[in-house]
Amino acid sequence: MNAPFAMTRTGLALADLNDPPEAARIEAFVADAGGTLFHRPAWLRMVERGTGQRALGIVARRRGTIAGWLPLTRVHSPIFGRALVSSGFAVGGGILAPDSEAANGLAQAAEELACRRSCPTVELRGGAMPGGWDTRSDTHVGFVTALADDDEAQLLAVPRKQRAEVRKSLAGDLSVRVGRGEGDRAAHYAVYAESVRNLGTPVFPRSLFDAALDELDADILTVFHRDAPVASVLSFYHSGTVLPYWGGGTFAARRLRANERMYFELMLHARRRGCMRFDFGRSKTGSGPAAYKKNWGFSPEPLIYATWSMPGSWGRNIDPTDDSYSAKIALWKRLPLELANRIGPPIARGLG
Repeated sequence: MNAPFAMTRTGLALADLNDPPEAARIEAFVADAGGTLFHRPAWLRMVERGTGQRALGIVARRRGTIAGWLPLTRVHSPIFGRALVSSGFAVGGGILAPDSEAANGLAQAAEELACRRSCPTVELRGGAMPGGWDTRSDTHVGFVTALADDDEAQLLAVPRKQRAEVRKSLAGDLSVRVGRGEGDRAAHYAVYAESVRNLGTPVFPRSLFDAALDELDADILTVFHRDAPVASVLSFYHSGTVLPYWGGGTFAARRLRANERMYFELMLHARRRGCMRFDFGRSKTGSGPAAYKKNWGFSPEPLIYATWSMPGSWGRNIDPTDDSYSAKIALWKRLPLELANRIGPPIARGLG
């Protein structure tokens, strides 16, 4: 049994995520508190199943009722080191608590847990920001907007220049398929793996995508050109919002405007599923992907992240835009795709 954390008026303890009633209570708290997809125990379970990185979490209770929650993934990598991350492989998460007492207690418990588990750092991606931590709001931006009421209104909501590209994609020799079966999974992984290799990034293990589709409300939308997949995205659905999460295109996608077709078709598909919002995900501030999302009419909103490090330690550097990675990225882009797909997943599962 895990020892409880230092006692306060708010009780703090590690959650037993293998206990279905406990996980269900936390899921209910996340829903009632308006938490994100990344706060859900199901997200942590998906990450653990897909990457082997340990799912953890700290619960705050008052008089037997959940009063706060901090989802955590213990990420270990021989290359990038150890960290407690909220949440692993997510763009959000962080402390979910209605008041500062619970939030501060969860932050202090995370520091203590990091020391117990030999993790030099704790990373929070959103949520309540604890005092005394290194907080940044200038590195990433998010893009969320409301979906239109019908297909034509959705097209007209796209700014004129980008709308012209979408119209060309609609007139092109492209077809679209949405599904969750083996054919959809294979097509998505082939496209995604080629896309990230072309960007100089190791690909995640396919087991992560399989776990995502099996554990959460998700599907794959793939764009084909003459029966060949050229763009594909795995999207999540949460609380009336669609989140295109892992997507990409082949070299041919740009010429064919397959990405334009993919995202527009996803907007239509999501609205038919009952979604009201489109979350275009995060991008590095001032990056090309951020500019691309602005072209669609999305407005950037700063994302706030925080890091705590043990005295004498420092946070991980997993930022691919850091100058220290430029030579490695250039080398990775030149790798044969088969080799990149073989050696990439063991590296990428340690990014978290």
